[in-house]
Amino acid sequence: MSRSHEGGNEVTSVDVVIVGAGFAGLSAAERLSSMGASVLVLEGRDRVGGRSFSGEVAGIEVDLGATWVSGRHAAIRDLAARVGCTTTRQAATGRNVLWMGGWRRIYEGTTPSVSPVGMIDMARVQAALEKLVDGINVDAVWESPNAAALDAISFGEWLDQNRALPNTRALMTVVSKVQWGCSPGDVSLLHVLRYIRAAGGIDHMLGIDGGQQDRITETTQEIARRLAARLGDRVLVDTPVRRITQDENGVTVFSGSATFRARYALVTAAPAHLADITFEPALPVSEDGLATTWRMGALSKALIAYHKPFWRVHGFSGEAVTDTGPAFMTVDVSPADGGLGVLMAHCDPRGFDGSTPEIRRSRVVQQLVDLFGPQASTPVDYVDHCWGTETFAPGGPSPAATPRATMSHARTLTEPLGRIEWAGAETAGEWAGCMNGAVLSGQGAAERVAGRLRLQEGALA
Repeated sequence: MSRSHEGGNEVTSVDVVIVGAGFAGLSAAERLSSMGASVLVLEGRDRVGGRSFSGEVAGIEVDLGATWVSGRHAAIRDLAARVGCTTTRQAATGRNVLWMGGWRRIYEGTTPSVSPVGMIDMARVQAALEKLVDGINVDAVWESPNAAALDAISFGEWLDQNRALPNTRALMTVVSKVQWGCSPGDVSLLHVLRYIRAAGGIDHMLGIDGGQQDRITETTQEIARRLAARLGDRVLVDTPVRRITQDENGVTVFSGSATFRARYALVTAAPAHLADITFEPALPVSEDGLATTWRMGALSKALIAYHKPFWRVHGFSGEAVTDTGPAFMTVDVSPADGGLGVLMAHCDPRGFDGSTPEIRRSRVVQQLVDLFGPQASTPVDYVDHCWGTETFAPGGPSPAATPRATMSHARTLTEPLGRIEWAGAETAGEWAGCMNGAVLSGQGAAERVAGRLRLQEGALA
């Protein structure tokens, strides 16, 4: 790393400037640094972790963003172990609650049991969806069989074409809200199929023994914090990138009054947030379209703490699915020490984010009373986070690509643009959209940049 002065401004020079201090950016920085490259990570937020964000309820840290890891998520689990973080098995024992169509039902297992006819219909629709998933090429989704036709309709239109019964559609709506932060009618079928295939199938994506197997005991953001601490002054927060220019010798990255010069830039921002950066030369249409058609979904989370997990005493798991009120799904995320009981509620931002904190709390608690009984009316603490209202890089958990957007723009997710490389959970093939995919994408991009540096200088070992 070196510093110079150009036109009165201090310019910091490194081999690679990385935009974004989420898991992709931090993993790339770690890998490049280990190979001898000088790097700087520029993060616009006042924290690291991206869509992993910790909060506090009743004195314990909890996840307000990305939460679970699968047993097959080797990259994020390895990273967590290397920085000293541990895992806690997701609680899954007991009966689940389904409140749908005005009726409260109890069920066990991953798929809610609405009725014999409903179970048959859900199995039929899921089988049809899995058949399409099996043909998806996650590394080049545009080359999948009938890709253009699959991308021309929304997930909701496909459910209509397959005559999904109301309860089946309601349950698929819950899946869509959790995974893409939108309703089925707002996201491309091809995009949905790509993410399901990347996650190892529907059962693995949704099941406790699959995608929701474990939580990071110290919270997922703590992994990012510890990795950033290892990188030290190579990570700068409160440094939003506003402009990136490039020429035949390198790139110049501008953030307010700060200027950074590098041989290469690695951008890990979500596609929608590329609109916040001015590129010179301008992005081609195929790249620029990502910002408008791969919009971030919206999802809010609430954490509600009780003196103890009272639902377990009554044989309930704490998991519930409902089609009424702001909280459409709940999960037991109580600490493993047997003390506090903590429920996590996934909340639909419509009619939730715009309310005051007091109203949001009141509505969520009342819903928990309906689902789990009067003991839910007396929480000891409450916290929530509305991702769509963040002032910097709003939205989550994943992009909700509109129909036809995948065929038009997905190819550009990983193609370098001159001296700019791309990474992030959205650019991953396998495990796209999750922390594991973000880590893998960052490490892969680091290898590509290192290869280009070797060609240029022959200097990296």
